[in-house]
Amino acid sequence: MDFLRPASWEEALAAKAEYPTAVPIAGGTDIMVEINFDHRRPDYLLDLNRIGLLREWAVGEEVTRLGASVPYTQIMENLRGTLPGLALASHTVASPQIRNRGGVGGNLGCASPAGDSHPALLAAGAEVEVESVRGSRMIPIDAFYTGVKRNALAADELIKTVHVKNATGPQQYSKVGTRNAMVIAVCAFGLALHPQTRTVRTGIGSAAPTPIRAGAAEEFLNAALEEGGFWESGKVITPSIAKQFGELASGACNPIDDVRGTAKYRRHAVGIMARRQLVWTWEQYRGSNGRSLEGAA
Repeated sequence: MDFLRPASWEEALAAKAEYPTAVPIAGGTDIMVEINFDHRRPDYLLDLNRIGLLREWAVGEEVTRLGASVPYTQIMENLRGTLPGLALASHTVASPQIRNRGGVGGNLGCASPAGDSHPALLAAGAEVEVESVRGSRMIPIDAFYTGVKRNALAADELIKTVHVKNATGPQQYSKVGTRNAMVIAVCAFGLALHPQTRTVRTGIGSAAPTPIRAGAAEEFLNAALEEGGFWESGKVITPSIAKQFGELASGACNPIDDVRGTAKYRRHAVGIMARRQLVWTWEQYRGSNGRSLEGAA
C-alpha cells in the first residue's frame, strides 16, 4: 500500500487523476478501522491533511461553505446557530478525539447509510462541491447517495466543499444507539423547517440502503400546514397530524435486521423520532415568532 502526500489541492487533484483507485484520507476515522481489521486494502492512500483549504469554512448570507475536512468539533463550537441540525448531529459522533479529527467530507466519501451527518445534510438541503483536473461540479445531496456505501463521485474526483443552506427555522436531529457515545446509529432522523418557502425537509439514517428523505411524510406535512394555515397562525400542531407524519416517516424506511437492531424496531423508532421532532421544532417556530402557547392555540 503506497502513501501519497500532496502539499496542495492542485497536487491532490493531479494525484487522484493519476491514481484513480487512491482512497482519500483526512480524519481517517473510517478507513483506518477497515484497514486495521483487514476489511480493505487499497493500493494507494491519498493523504489530504496538508491541504488547508479543506479545513476552512465561511458563513454567507444564505449558505455556509464547509470545507470537507472541517472537524465536527468546529461545527459544534462555531456553527450551532447557523447549522443547528448538523451541530446536533456532530455532538453524536463517536468520542471527542474522533470529533476533533473527523469531518463531513469523510462521512460523504464513505457514504455509509449510518453516517451521522447525512440526515442533517438531507434535511437542510446541502450541495456537495466536487472537483477533478477536469473541473468542478455541484451535486445536490439528494443525488449524492447512489447505493450501499456508494456515491456519485467519479473515480478522479475529490470532495472539496459542502454548501449547506443556513437555517431559516428550527432544526432537530436524533439518533438511536446502544449507548450515548462511540456507537454506530441503529437509526437516525433529522428534520428542518424552512419557513421562507413554507416547506419541511427530513433525513433518515441507518434505516435503508442509503440515507434517504421521507418524501411522503414531507408532502403530507407541507400540505397539512398550508391548508390548515399553521404557518400564519402558529397554532399548535394537532396530535393527528403528528401521528400521521410519524407513520409516513416510518413507512419510508427500508431497513434490515442486523446485530444493532431489527428492521421492525428501526421503523418504529424512526416514526417516534419524527413525531417528537415535529412537535419540538414547531414549538420552537411558534416561540420564535413571539406567540405565546396559549394565545396561538
